[in-house]
Amino acid sequence: MKLHPAPTVPTQDRRPHAVVIGSGFGGLAAAVRLGARGYRVTVLEKLGGPGGRGGVFKQDGFTFDAGPTIVTLPSLFEELWTLCGRQMSDDVDLRPLTPFYTIRFNDGETFRAQSDPEAMRAEVARLSPGDVEGYERFIAESEDIYKVGFEQMADKPFSSITDMLKVVPQMLKLGALRSVWGHVAKHVADPRLRIALSFHPLFIGGNPLSVTSIYSMIAFLERRWGVHFAMGGTHSLVKGLVGLIEGQGNHLRYNAGVAEILVKNDRACGVRLETGEEIAADIVVSNADSAATYKNLLPAAHRRWWSDRRLAWSRYSMSLFIWHFGTKGTYPDVAHHTILMGPRYHTLIADIFQAKTLAKDFSLYLYRPTATDPSMAPEGCDSFYVLSPVPHLGGGQDWALEAEPYRKAILAELERTVLPGLGAKIVTSKVVTPVDFRDGLSSLNGAAFGLEPAFTQSAWFRPHNKSEEIDRLYLVGAGTHPGAGLPGVLSSAKILDTVVPDASVLV
Repeated sequence: MKLHPAPTVPTQDRRPHAVVIGSGFGGLAAAVRLGARGYRVTVLEKLGGPGGRGGVFKQDGFTFDAGPTIVTLPSLFEELWTLCGRQMSDDVDLRPLTPFYTIRFNDGETFRAQSDPEAMRAEVARLSPGDVEGYERFIAESEDIYKVGFEQMADKPFSSITDMLKVVPQMLKLGALRSVWGHVAKHVADPRLRIALSFHPLFIGGNPLSVTSIYSMIAFLERRWGVHFAMGGTHSLVKGLVGLIEGQGNHLRYNAGVAEILVKNDRACGVRLETGEEIAADIVVSNADSAATYKNLLPAAHRRWWSDRRLAWSRYSMSLFIWHFGTKGTYPDVAHHTILMGPRYHTLIADIFQAKTLAKDFSLYLYRPTATDPSMAPEGCDSFYVLSPVPHLGGGQDWALEAEPYRKAILAELERTVLPGLGAKIVTSKVVTPVDFRDGLSSLNGAAFGLEPAFTQSAWFRPHNKSEEIDRLYLVGAGTHPGAGLPGVLSSAKILDTVVPDASVLV
């Protein structure tokens, strides 16, 4: 097997070479951290531009974020700029949002989530005065969980079962065997508050009715650090990270899909592109979907743990149906983030996660960035996307047939609730289905968040950041520890500081 260096790299650069597969937030953060530690880095992206799930597209004068839109814990981004001797504020205009989002229940009542404790107590009291004390107890326990589940665990590798056993007593003490829903229901009685305080795991592909209450930390994380928006869209953060990588003298290559991770003597030694080109590397970091990394990129002969059989019976997150659209005219009364709850909660979640059926009703997340940044649409217009959780492709839906009727049903619901007259105002439109997650983002089963964050697929049970299959292969992103969401994927890259050898060792 003959390996060739990336042709864009000067041959006199003797730094150890790290190849990063994928330019999502996890891959970009990994590249910055490796560059700061003395590695020569090449980021390979199969799409035509950076960002992965955090990409962007422009259509008919509108700018659309393709993926994550809720930015929490901005300090994790700021660390990356600091590593490069720069300030994030020089490149990214990050603004806190108040409220974080408005939840609209099916009966028309609303709940405005925000960081101000007094304002939150007032919101709880407005819906259910008897639940204020219970809400405070829930937030206090959420903070305790955050201090263990995030501060002590999120950026620590779980490479051995011993790592897991060390934290089990603390996790059990915090009620980790209870679900997020069970944790919330223990403290508040009002069914609307139970929904408002428990739905957060859906942001990271988890089922609130079954996922461990460790994920209750999200409620405190938002309250403590807020929710932010990057002017120009979330993709502004992607552009900023690309600038850091290039400023380190490192490179990104687009339209460079990886076909195989090359292995020699049980050690990753490079990659082969879909074009047949081979690129040598001292280490390989995959920001691709973790299940797809093992099933599609690492030959079965080198897999003992993540076999095809194990991957087949693993549990995968739900997928998403996303409709991007732009309107002529604006909706000034619609918030930046709105969550529209449907008539069902428990049974709808069961339809999505267990039965994997496409229900006639739905709950929706509506994103209107022009509420904060009018530049994302032509003058006098609004930019939106609306997202509906749906089963992954294991449900067997034929999205070539289902997509348009489903979009029309969502349109009717938006017109009925918060966007009256929407159909007549739409001037541009694009739909994303689970098929796009499978084909465009290489997600196994079209799962939007990779492996479901069930207890038995978290921490040590999740694909390790330092591959358990071969040496010098590392994983970052939603499908590895600690999981999905921007804080999770950025923390997965931070773990590389612990598990990847210093560049000086490999020189």
